[in-house]
Amino acid sequence: MKKLPRVAAVQLTSSDDVEENLEKIEHYSMQAAGKGAQLVSFPENCVLMPKSSSQLVEVAQQQSIQIRERLTEISKANEICLIAGSIPFPSEDVSRIYGTCLAFGLDGNIVGRYQKMHLFDVTISSSESYLESDYTKAGEEVVCIDTPVGRVGLTICYDMRFPELYRGLGRLQADIFNIPSAFTVPTGIAHWEVLLRARAIENLSYVIAPAQVGNHPSGRKTYGHTMIIDPWGKVLSSKGSGEGVCYASIDLAHLNSVRSTFPARDHRRFSEENINYEH
Repeated sequence: MKKLPRVAAVQLTSSDDVEENLEKIEHYSMQAAGKGAQLVSFPENCVLMPKSSSQLVEVAQQQSIQIRERLTEISKANEICLIAGSIPFPSEDVSRIYGTCLAFGLDGNIVGRYQKMHLFDVTISSSESYLESDYTKAGEEVVCIDTPVGRVGLTICYDMRFPELYRGLGRLQADIFNIPSAFTVPTGIAHWEVLLRARAIENLSYVIAPAQVGNHPSGRKTYGHTMIIDPWGKVLSSKGSGEGVCYASIDLAHLNSVRSTFPARDHRRFSEENINYEH
């Protein structure tokens, strides 16, 4: 029997020290490659969980090229498809960045670049609120890439609340959704697993969701609970707290069988183009 390709989702507690975070990425990439993973996915803010938005902008302007080059070296040295959940990249507006998910091929070359489309402008409680659009520029392009384990749709964190994005990735023939995140603790407790499993079930797709976890320099706390989920919504692997790696196999024959025998995607009746809003 042919061996199924393996993926890894890495859970991190990233700091405001870029070099420290890159060393962690290198360590877990080597570990995952050693255990047979062909694709290794890291969470949102994997290279920098900043103390302030000004630090995020500064790193984007001064270090994004060096960060990209280091990740190229890591993916090439380990012969993995490395997906860096989000890296700060400069935008046309010098006061804002693009939250950029970069995917590297086995040879270290960039095979995909996705800029976060949905920005986290929310109030969690009287003591916790976020205004991501103050320092981040929204992306506009839906991105799907070919990898050794299947066709992967690239998204980031808050995107998961917008199912139309995943329908669009489905039209681009995505087998897997990559959803790197830095979820807050209250929203994680309430919504993390149910949203991830919903995206898998309604699209009959695998989901890889690496997460940030624990306490960060800015005082922010993240939920963790990294997961890999199959097209039927089954959690194949998960990690609650602490840093570490989840592993799972990707079975595209199983995915295609589920889609063939339960063709819910083909039964869709509604879209923005055919809904009549006049009544």
